[in-house]
Parts: sequence; C-alpha cells; structure tokens
Amino acid sequence: MSCAETKFPLEGPARNYNYYSAILADYQLPAAFIDVDQLLVNLERMRLRAGHLPVRLVTKSVRCVEMIRTILAAGPFIQGLLCYSAGEAAWLASQGFDDIVVAYPTVDARDILKVTIQQRRGRSITLMVDNLAQVIAINEIAMTEGVVIPLAIDLDMSSDFPGLYFGVHRSPINNAAKALKLADEIAKRKGVALEGLMGYEGQIAGLMDDVPGQVLKNAVIRYLKRRSIKEVNARRQNVVAALLDAGHALRFVNGGGTGSFESTRDDPSVTELAAGSGLYAPTLFDHYQAFELLPSAGFALPVTRTQDTGVTVCSGGGYVASGPAGKDRLPKPWLPSGCTLIDNEAAGEVQTPLLHAATLALKIGDPVLFRHAKAGELCERFNELLLIRNGRVFDRVPTYRGEGKSFF
Repeated sequence: MSCAETKFPLEGPARNYNYYSAILADYQLPAAFIDVDQLLVNLERMRLRAGHLPVRLVTKSVRCVEMIRTILAAGPFIQGLLCYSAGEAAWLASQGFDDIVVAYPTVDARDILKVTIQQRRGRSITLMVDNLAQVIAINEIAMTEGVVIPLAIDLDMSSDFPGLYFGVHRSPINNAAKALKLADEIAKRKGVALEGLMGYEGQIAGLMDDVPGQVLKNAVIRYLKRRSIKEVNARRQNVVAALLDAGHALRFVNGGGTGSFESTRDDPSVTELAAGSGLYAPTLFDHYQAFELLPSAGFALPVTRTQDTGVTVCSGGGYVASGPAGKDRLPKPWLPSGCTLIDNEAAGEVQTPLLHAATLALKIGDPVLFRHAKAGELCERFNELLLIRNGRVFDRVPTYRGEGKSFF
C-alpha cells in the first residue's frame, strides 16, 4: 500500500500535499490532525472485517474523548471500551462512558478506589488479572468499599516454538489448568467476580507481513503466524471450555487486534474483538497482506531553516513510538513525497532535518506532514487535534494531554 497520496472517496479530492497544506494554512504549527473522512472509511472496513462480532474500542489508540464519542456514534458495532489504565477507565466512566474493560492488571489502591466510585454510580468497569496477588489486593479494597468488582483473566497467547518465543510477554496464564486455578480463587472471594477472558495474540495482530523489499522475511512471518494461529486459537477454546465446564460463566471472551481480525473471528469461543489502531492507521499498519488502511492521523511541522540544496529543517518532530528501538519507530515524512530523515539525526526534539530532491522547493513557514509509527501515542505530544472533513478544519478537540490527563 502506498501512503504518499490517497484518493478518497473515489470521487473526492486527492489526499496530497496541496490538499492538506491549504487546510492547515491558518493554523499554528506544529499541529496534529485527524482526517475524519479517512477515519470513517477505516471504520467501515473494520466493520466488514469483524464479520458478525462486535468490536471493543482500544482507547490507548485514540486518547481523545471527543474522538471516542465520534467513533462510537458512527459505528454501532463498536461496543464498549478497552482501556490501558484503571485510572483512565474511571475517568472515562465519569465522562459518561460505560462497559469498560481494563486490559492491564493493577494493584494501585487509589485507581481501584476510583473504579469503585464509578461502580456505585452504575458504571461497569472490569479489571484484568493474571495473578492471585492481584485478586487479593482488588478483593480487599472491594470488601472495604462494599462492592463486587468484576474481573477478567488475561490469557497468554504467545507461541513458544522450539528455539523461538513468538509473541509478547504478558500473562503467566497460558493453559486451562492455570486459568481454572485462578478462576477458582476468584470464586472463593466475595468482593470480586469473574466476568470475562481476554487473549491478545500480539504476534499476529501487531506484526506486518507484507513489507516491500522483505520477501523472505514476509514469508517467514506468514509461516509463523499460520502455525501460531492454529495453536493459540485451540488454546483459547480449551481454556474457555474448561472454565464453562467448571461452572465459571463468562460475560465476554475478548480477542485480537487490528491485524488479526481474520483469524480471531474464526475462533468460535471469541465473543468480541478489540481494535483501535486501525482507525488512525499509523505506519506500523501499512503493510499487512490481509487488509489496507487509509492514513487518517498525522502531524504537520513548519519549515524553519532551508540549509543546503536538498536539505530542509523543520521545528519539532521527535515523536518516537514505544517498542524495540529502530527506524520503524520513528515518525515518517509523508507529504510532500520524497522527503526522508537523515540517519545520524533522525527526528529531533526541537528540530528535524530532511533530505529531499533539489527540485522540491520548500519555503520557510511551509508545512511538512508526518505520520506517527503508532496510533494514540501521538496524542501525548499535542494538546489538541484538528479535525478535518470536506477539505476544512471543522473542530479542535483536546487530547488526554490537553485535558491534563496522563495515566502512566
């Protein structure tokens, strides 16, 4: 998929440099923006890929309350939120959201107390566990506060092949026996109740398998994915069956991510999918064999220096994504096409120099558009998002940061 210039809709204007530079001409840079027209296309593609299953929205990929509202309103198949922090979940509940699951364990008493406050107000917030110590800590607070906190078990979905650990290091619960043992411990306690199971197959959902120029690597990754899909889907089915047979009712079984809808939805034990990155479409989702996305999120930096011929310097830009350090975690110059980072400087905190053809005449003050490697992390760098529709900015909305919220 080429993200240099995208035609959308089929009869609409080309998403090229002239289109965005005209829209952003009156706004202070650096600025982050969402092309809502593009996002809605990604939302529809997500619906089609999900098939019959609802999708729980991953809020860490969005990190903007108004965008969460927009997505929920535009996509009825989006049902519920998957948060990355108990504090975030409690705050979003206070903003009117409901049916929230926290994807990562916590034993922070202050955040759990915030959850109990929202629970007494009628909000549903489910906390994630994969260890008895977490269950004990949550149960003690729940008993003190006089509530019952719903829990979900985080099932490890990595594949430990001979000589290769294919996956991410998350939960120690990796088989039915361990899941049953933890479920039984939850059942013994009066302040907690088991409601769900989550299994995130990160090695399938978050790993590109159709990268240009990497034919052999792509083939190896696809082979490993095929092996892993068969193994982890069977594991999830076995765990769900064992829990149900033992009398542990499950309100939901959550699985997958943007990159694994096709395989996760084929698991009959899964009742809902999870995704968020597929809406903003960062660069780490550019090259999957099974689907294509339209770039809908970006940021614009102003040109502040014109140095040698073919070298232009922008203000800001050091918005590096989390994960293993490498070039794929750097923001990528997007428009105008033909700009590249300089290896020994990359994207700097206060300035980012670019190489480009001598024929590309950028002037002081001109915008250069970039795309972030990951989705919601971009919002940690900006207080607001400029929302674009029909060739103009129609709204300016605060990010989590703009609302004074930082949950990690």
